[in-house]
This record gives sequence, C-alpha cells and structure tokens, in this order.
Amino acid sequence: MYQSFDDIADPAAALPRIQRLREDLARRSLDGFLVPRADEHQGEYVPPNAERLSYISGFTGSAGLAIVLANEAAVFVDGRYTVQVVEQVDADTFQAIHMADQMPRDWLKARLGAGMCIGYDPMLHPLGEVRKYEALCAEAGAEFVPCESNPLDATWDDRPAPPLGPVHLHPIDYAGEEARDKIARIDGILAEKKADAAVLTTPESICWLFNIRGSDVTHVPLVTSFAILNREAKPQLFVDGRKLSDTVRDGLSGLAEIAEPDALPAGLDALGAAGKRVLVDPNIAGAAIPRRIEAAGGTVVEGADPVLLPKATKNAAEIDGARAAHARDGVALAKFLAWFDKTAPGGELTEIAAAKKLEEFRAACGMLKDLSFDSISAAGPHAAIPHYRVSYSSNLRIEPGMLYLIDSGGQYPDGTTDVTRTVAVGEPTAEMRDRFTRVLKGHIAISTAKFPKGTSGAQLDALARMALWKVGLDFDHGTGHGVGAYLSVHEGPQRISKAGSVPLEAGMIVSNEPGYYKAGHFGIRIENLELVTDPCAVPDGERAMHAMETLTMAPIDRRLVVAEMLTAEERGWLDTYHALVFTEIGPQVDNGTYRWLEKATRPIAD
Repeated sequence: MYQSFDDIADPAAALPRIQRLREDLARRSLDGFLVPRADEHQGEYVPPNAERLSYISGFTGSAGLAIVLANEAAVFVDGRYTVQVVEQVDADTFQAIHMADQMPRDWLKARLGAGMCIGYDPMLHPLGEVRKYEALCAEAGAEFVPCESNPLDATWDDRPAPPLGPVHLHPIDYAGEEARDKIARIDGILAEKKADAAVLTTPESICWLFNIRGSDVTHVPLVTSFAILNREAKPQLFVDGRKLSDTVRDGLSGLAEIAEPDALPAGLDALGAAGKRVLVDPNIAGAAIPRRIEAAGGTVVEGADPVLLPKATKNAAEIDGARAAHARDGVALAKFLAWFDKTAPGGELTEIAAAKKLEEFRAACGMLKDLSFDSISAAGPHAAIPHYRVSYSSNLRIEPGMLYLIDSGGQYPDGTTDVTRTVAVGEPTAEMRDRFTRVLKGHIAISTAKFPKGTSGAQLDALARMALWKVGLDFDHGTGHGVGAYLSVHEGPQRISKAGSVPLEAGMIVSNEPGYYKAGHFGIRIENLELVTDPCAVPDGERAMHAMETLTMAPIDRRLVVAEMLTAEERGWLDTYHALVFTEIGPQVDNGTYRWLEKATRPIAD
C-alpha cells in the first residue's frame, strides 16, 4: 500500500541475467527473444512475478520492450521514460532507444537473417502485434517462434510467487448494477456481434463485470483472472481459489462456474471443439488464446473487449461515488497545499517529504485504500520530466524560485482520483507565469467545451494546445485519459489525445491535463478530472451538446496566473471554479486551512 521511494537496483545485475537467458535460448535453438513489460493481462501494473522487463534490464517504467539477441540487446521506451531508462539500464548490456527514433521492429529488421528464429511468449503479446513480427520475420526468411514455456522464467531463480490478494465483493451501493444484469447486457452485445462466447483477459473488465475487487497489483484493486462468457450458459471465471473466502465463493458461484487459472486452456479447447464463434480482442488478448480456439475447431470473431465501453460509461451510483471521492480528496489536497505554502519557502522540504505528507492527509480520511499511482513529486528541473519518479537518490530539496509539481491520486471504495497542481515557491519568473497561464487557458478550453454526440477526444485535443501553439510551444503527451470507478486510473477506450478516436459519451470520466515542460528548468501541468454530461440544449442552438462537469476540487495557484492574458470568459470560469471549491471544501477543513483556502480561492481580480 502507498508509495515506495526505493532506489533502483544496480544495473550491472543485468549482465549475468542476460547471459543465463542467452544460454537458455541457445539450448532452444533460438537466436533472440522478446521481453515485454506486459503480463498475460496487458495491464499497466503487473505483479512482482511478472516484472520480467525490470528483472532482465533494470528498467521499471510502465511501458517498454526488450529484444535480446545473441550478441546485442536493446530496451525500447516512449517519450515518458527516455531519462529514466538511461539512469536504470546498464549501457554496456543494453542499448536504450526512444521509439520515436527507432521502433523495435525496425531495429530487429536490420539484424534479421535467413534461418534465424526469434522467440516470444504467446501469452504476453497480443495477436495484432504478433502478426506484425511474423510478417517482418517472414520477409527476411526468419521465423517468429512461440515458446511453450518462457525462457526468461526458466532462468529466474528467485522469481516471486503469483499474488494471492483476497477477493472482495464490490457493494451494490458503489457498483450501481448487479453483476447478473451486467452479464445479461454483455450477452446482448455478443448477440449483436453474432458471437457465442467471449474471452476476457483484462482484470479491469472482469472486476467490473462480476462486481469484485482485489489487491493483486499495486495501486489498482484488481483480481488477476480470466473469464469466458457463454451467451447461452453460465460464464466461467478462472481465478486462484486461494483468493476466495467462503462468502465470496458463494457469491460468485451463483454467477459463474469457478475454475483454477490452469483450466483456461481446456476451456478454450472446449469452445473450439463445440465449433463456437468466440469474440477475442486482438489488441489485448495474448496470441495463444485465439490460436488455441482456432486450432481446436472454433471461429475467432475479432473485436474490442465487449466490457470496455459499458465500463467506461459510469452509472448514477458510480458518478455519485466519483463526486464523493473527489470531495474527500479535495479536503486532503487543501490541507496539503496550505501546509506546503507555509513549509516550502523555508528551503528544507524535499520531494519525498512532500509526497509523504500528501499521503498522510489522504489516509487521514479513513477511507483511502491505496494511491492510484506513485505520486509524481517534482521540483524545479525534475518537474520538466512528465513522468518523473522520485527515489532516495534523486530526492531534490524544494527551494524558493522553483515551481513544484505534484501529480497524485487516491483509490477510495467509491471512486478513483487523479489531480495535478503546479505551485510557485517564492516569486515566480515572468516566463513561468506566461507558460502557466497558457496551460491554464488550454485547461479551461477543455473544461468549457460543448460538443455534439459522436465527437472524439482527438477532435477536442487541439483546444488544450492552442494558446501554446500560438507562441510555438506544445507538450508531448495526451491531454487526457479515461479514469475508472475504483479501478484503473488509466482507463480506455476514452481519451483526449491526437489518437483518441473513440467518441466521448455521457458518463465517461476523462482527465484534463495540458502542460508545458522546459527541459532542465521547470515543468507545468494542471489536471482536473471531468465527467462527460448528458447532451443538453444550447440557447438558440440546433443540436444538443455534451459538456464537461469538473469533479476535482482543488485551488489553482493564482500567483502564477497573468490575469490580463485571460478573456472575460476564462476569468469567469476560474472565479466560479474557485468559489465552488471554497463552498464545497471550506466547511470540511480546520481553521488554518480554511483561512488559507479563503485567500487561495479569491476572485482573480482581487
């Protein structure tokens, strides 16, 4: 529970590990092997026994891939982790490559030769990805070979045991819909797709569908499991029985047939032998799953996980829970920001001390289950690294003249929060205030957007960037991601980004987090969570429009705002938002925080 600030292990440990792996590959007549960050469920967080990429390379980011060949190896990361990978990976063992510079397939293509065999674990790579590597290898006269057992696992002597976090039934007051009714809804989707069954491989989908929660991975209340939905029969839930109390087993047995995870292959074989048409998401499910169904005689219907969209569109209970969680979170944030404003100017506060203090304020409410992710507590130049992770070795002192960025969130039984605030320590520079105000203008543009049914996140993304674009600036991450209901803080399919193709629908929760980062100097991000509202009529309009309801309750640092750069509408939004924060949060805080909050939420013109 909560955050670890441990330093990363010695990168030199990777050398003997990769040597053992290469020896095993040679025994299998393999010339190389792919090591993804993902586990069998393709989640953002993986349990310790699935931290294969970290084990072999030392890199601990939430996304990445290593390719190990006989004489060289490389780790590939996206723009979030270009600094981290260099710090964590032994340069003599692995090349560290930004995927914007070279994609893994391009790197491998330049090294493939006729007759080479590149191995992979077919449960760790989705079918869509495997097809691309198969085509690449075939073009070079090589072969992409599925391994019956994972070579890295065979050489991992002290590999942790699989997680056994207890399963809990998620109360109907929070879930808002009985599991049997959810299952019936998904059965209807299967009928529309002319599928007899579906295989679910993502624990988020399974937890939502069966109204259960667990603790198998850090920061997300997941139960590692698989499920088969049978349109004309009871679903099958494949979960380690040691996680189930008698009460939970009784509750689930009325909904599904319970089986151990190692019974999944037999379940897939049975679908195939019966000639079933089975819906499988080729972008999520390990390639071994659809290929096993087909080998047994079944037909695979490729399509999106049928639970994703229903899960993303929150019901009334989930929305009420989100509002309650954010109000509770807002109290902790107000206490933290008031404490920080008093403490930081002394120059003795560190990034870790600040993060710990915010955790304390959240935990004090008595309902915090976990953080929703490791807090990004970043001062000065560290704030210019969008996904900076503070450790004991990197822990920076927060000093006057810096900007401090804190991106954090909590997991509560009624909702998941994620909020970023950037605050000035001492007197900010004119450049800092200009950039902050431009980021704020983009944030307000998303918060006040009205848009017709069918509008995607990609169509809104430019609104968050316009004030930056006007002066030749931008940020390299998406503007927003989906957020679950006491589930993953990064939820799909909804998002606000250049690649956000899914229409935003009422009930979806998305983050609104434009930013600006000046490498080596400072970083700025302002993040609230927004609820997409039902379409409403617009005065003198011809079409009903969706809008955004801001869920996050925390003041925005007025000292960093250049009021003259805001339009009257933008100033009105900021003043209205701050008045709401004060009204909602003020009565729930101590006298000292109340006085600070009253000042922090004054109208911008005061």
